[in-house]
Amino acid sequence: MNWLFSNRVGLFPMLAAVLFMLGSVVLVTSTSVAQQDIKKSLFKNADEALQLAQEKQAELYAPKAFLEGMKRYKEAEVDLRKGKNLDDIRKKLKEAEVHFKKAAEATEVAAVFFAAVAAARNDALRAEVTNYATESWNKAERKFEEAARTLEGGDAKGAKSKGGEVETMYRMAELEAVKTHYIQGAWSSLQRAEDMDVQDHAPKTLEKARHLVQKAEGLLTKNRYDTDQARQLAQQAEYEAVHAIYLSETIKRLKANDNSFEDVLLAGEGPLHKIAAMLDMTAQFHQGLDIPAQQIAEVIEKLQDENIKCAQARGEMEQRLLKLGSKEEELREEVQWQRIRREKMDRISASFSRAEGNILLDGENVIIRLYGLSFPVGKSTIEPQYFSLLTKVQNAFAEFPDCRVIIEGHTDSQGSDVANQRLASERAEAVKQYILANTNISSGRIEAIGYGESRPIASNETLEGRAKNRRIDVVIQPAGK
Repeated sequence: MNWLFSNRVGLFPMLAAVLFMLGSVVLVTSTSVAQQDIKKSLFKNADEALQLAQEKQAELYAPKAFLEGMKRYKEAEVDLRKGKNLDDIRKKLKEAEVHFKKAAEATEVAAVFFAAVAAARNDALRAEVTNYATESWNKAERKFEEAARTLEGGDAKGAKSKGGEVETMYRMAELEAVKTHYIQGAWSSLQRAEDMDVQDHAPKTLEKARHLVQKAEGLLTKNRYDTDQARQLAQQAEYEAVHAIYLSETIKRLKANDNSFEDVLLAGEGPLHKIAAMLDMTAQFHQGLDIPAQQIAEVIEKLQDENIKCAQARGEMEQRLLKLGSKEEELREEVQWQRIRREKMDRISASFSRAEGNILLDGENVIIRLYGLSFPVGKSTIEPQYFSLLTKVQNAFAEFPDCRVIIEGHTDSQGSDVANQRLASERAEAVKQYILANTNISSGRIEAIGYGESRPIASNETLEGRAKNRRIDVVIQPAGK
């Protein structure tokens, strides 16, 4: 009994300690929640003013007023944590609120005043200038802040002058980023080639690489938003630079091994010997490399043609097997539907000339490829001479009652990806709106999609190919058989 009593007595201090700790935790938690509630209430107006200023990019357009507001705001936060006088905190928050509102108001004027600068800045950001031209970007940013502060100080003339400088700096930074992005690899390979004295052994190939990279750089300087051709030239330049390095090293090795011209020619015949053997051919080089190379190419082309024919035959056989496995009634229905669809296709095709469009079948869908519908350069206006062509498109819908229609806009690769995507979407939407205005088709059954340059049907390297890629495709999705 004494043992039990003594143990219980010993437990009392431990229980008291635990309860004290629990009470402390509850007290701290309660205090923290209370402080958060106080801050939420105290900072409400300042927070709303800060949010508005940030939404209007006041830090960019009115940095002086915005930073003054942030200074007061941070001081109020520190004072609250230290438990200082609430009236002093309220005073600082009111000052912060005034500065934020002043910054937001100034931003409305500055955004218009610096519109051209902002456009140049946004273009630079899209070119990933922070990754490829960091130093130039930072200089432009500092200059922009200087111009914005000048405008805040009431010197509109000075701000305009500095704004012009800033716009130029952003444009230069953007161009630097574009060139670095697309040409850096080629210039790096060229530098490596020069460091390896490639000029002494492969000067022609090295000069070809230099010419290509200079041409790519010139294209980007002329039009930094049309990067396709410049990118291809830069890639080719990089290849030629690496090619020159290979040639130079090979020539050095041949000279070091005292190889004769005969050794070099025989080594060149080796790969063709292997390919010919794989094709069960005997390559003979007594008339040079061109004749056996041409013979090998002819055999490969023949094999490719046979492969295509085999694939077609396999596909036809699979279709026959599928039909044989179907019920007789289903076969009759399929044949009937195919006949009806072919008649519909023939009627639609007959209404379009070759210059106006081409009628294609994609599974169950019918595609009217409108080669004859052209738009003014860079615009989405449908000109009156194309109204009759679109009437033919509308008539085609009657062949498929309750069909769904997708208007697809496509461009060639000239111009920037963003501009091409926008233009393709606007042109597709223009055709959609024209059809809605001139038919009884409901808006829920027609959709406009812009694919830009992402779905070419021909090469963008030729004028003819680019002309084919600039098109409107009208996709008719029949409601059912």
